[in-house]
Formats: sequence, structure tokens, C-alpha cells
Amino acid sequence: MAGVVTEHVQGADKGYDEAVREAWRFLPGEKPLVVLYRLKKYFPVKGLIRVKGWVRAVDNVTLLIPEGKTLGLVGESGSGKTTIGRLVLRLIEPTSGSVFFMGRNIFKLRGRDLRWFRRNAQMVFQDPYGSLNPRMTVYDIINEALRTHKIDVGDPKEYIIKLLYEVGLNETHLYRYPHEFSGGQRQRIAIARVLALQPKFIVLDEPTSALDVSVQAQILNMLKDLQRRYNLTYLFISHDLGVVRYMSDYIAVMYVGKIVEIGPAEEVFEKPFHPYTKMLLASIPVPDPEYVKKKPPIRVVGEPPSPVNPPPGCRFHPRCPYASEKCKREEPSLVEVEHGHWVACWHPLN
Repeated sequence: MAGVVTEHVQGADKGYDEAVREAWRFLPGEKPLVVLYRLKKYFPVKGLIRVKGWVRAVDNVTLLIPEGKTLGLVGESGSGKTTIGRLVLRLIEPTSGSVFFMGRNIFKLRGRDLRWFRRNAQMVFQDPYGSLNPRMTVYDIINEALRTHKIDVGDPKEYIIKLLYEVGLNETHLYRYPHEFSGGQRQRIAIARVLALQPKFIVLDEPTSALDVSVQAQILNMLKDLQRRYNLTYLFISHDLGVVRYMSDYIAVMYVGKIVEIGPAEEVFEKPFHPYTKMLLASIPVPDPEYVKKKPPIRVVGEPPSPVNPPPGCRFHPRCPYASEKCKREEPSLVEVEHGHWVACWHPLN
């Protein structure tokens, strides 16, 4: 495997081969673009004089995001999804661990190398109302990205008009301000700004959660079309499982800073093994009362534990109807229960 890694990435940083070996277990055979290796992010809880504790937002996560594919990251609010998104773009620094992009450890990049990474790894934020400068026209918003990264595209106006057509807008929108657009149109402008830099990797942090359902479908279809056209790689973060299923090739399920299940999207949805994943799937409304009677959803009680003081053993055990004494004492690691389908549970369901 080391030979394959070396052949794929010339000049990879020290530790990359080891990171890929560990992460490749979960998505074997895929071409790695982004690799998270034993990543941790703890936020301090400050008292009057000293730090009282630590919020374990991301706790020892190893993941691989394959080139040209979409990895969906799901979980309840507070599970650490957005923190991972910010870590892989180096918007925040980790407590420990590494993130490799095309073989380079992003936390060691400086100067020109860091600018190269910033251009190739972009983010579409959740709120289209807050991610655009209200004092700038569409032309200025997109052209600012080109000027910041010193990208020569010939005539910027022609280039930007072409981008607008790519996202379903046109030249009549060029000199309008964000307040003149609907939410869906603003998100299209944000996507056009990202596309202007011709990135390889995009983090989509709940990009449709603030939009109407009909507009959501249009944006999702557009994102899939752009991915096919430009061979883009997505990390798709959402709590909407229906959207994640439609968008993702693979799904990783997070709970209180840990990955508890990972596998191909259809397998995770059709045959979940972790009780938490079953709970999430049961939360999807089913417009068929007879189906619900025949197949009642899994019953889970309580609230997620505090990431400041997570319970010992399996972090889900206080809410799990199948928990045993072993679950309360020992923390499970990810094991392969079916080919390519991994779960961290002492009593995986079937």
C-alpha cells in the first residue's frame, strides 16, 4: 500500500503514508484527497482564574475523503460536524493530529504553500444571508476572490458572467447587491464565488438548511452536476438525513466528537448497525402510518451528554436500550461488520 501512496502523491509529508494506511481501512480502494489522522480539537471552558475543563468537540477522528466523491457527515447538533469542517480548511488549529491535503500536512503550510491550499480548498457556508458582503455587487464579490488569489482569467467580467450561468444566474444579476436576491439566489452567488477559484475540495456546511424545500432540490441538483463536470470532492455536513443520502457516496455518523459508523451511503441507510444511526433514521418522517405500526422506530431516551464530561465506555450507552455493563466500562473501536461497513458498538444490530 505504501507504494500506491507514494505513486499517487509525490513529495508527501512525513506521516502521510501511515495516515493513509489507517484511514484506508474504512474506504478501501478509493483515491485519497483529504486524510484526517487522529484529529482532536478541545476547546477550553474558562473560569474566573483558570481553565475549568475542556469541550471535546472532535476526539481522535481518522477519516478519508476520496477524490471526486462526497463524504456525508451526519449527527445531532453539537456532535462536532462543523468543527471538523473548520479543521479540514484550517480555519481553526487542532489540539493534536493531522489533516493531509494531496499529501501535505495543512497545519505545516506557510506562505505560498498556504495560499495554494486556500485556493484549492473552499467552503460554502450555511447562511447565504451572512456570507455575502451587503455593500458589494455580485461582480465585486466574485472578483475580490480572483484579486485576492491573483488569478489571471483574462477579462474578469466575461469570466464572472460565465460562472453566473453555471449556477443558474445571468449577466443581468452582475451589478446587483445581495439584498436584491432570494435566499436560493444568494447561495448560488456564494457557490459561484467558490467556483471562481477552481478548487479541488469544497466543504458544504448545511448549504440548504436555510432554504425552502423546492429551492433545496435545485441547489442540490446543481451541486451534483458541478461535481460531475469539474471532478469536485465534497465534505457534505448536515443533520438532514434525506439530503445526505441523496448527495453522498459514503456516510460517517458522529456522536459527541466520535465517529460511530461509516460506510457506503446506501448500506448505512438500508442496514444501519449502530443504535444511534437507527435512532437518526427513525427521526425521518414516514408518511405511512401502517408502515410505522409494522416497524416501530427504536426508542431512545435522554439528551446527548456534555462533551465537557462524556460518560466512560461507549458515549451512547446512557441513551441506548441495548447497553450492557461492558458498554459502560469499555469504549468500542470501529470494527468492520460487513465489507466496507464499520461500526463502533459492542452489540451491533442487524
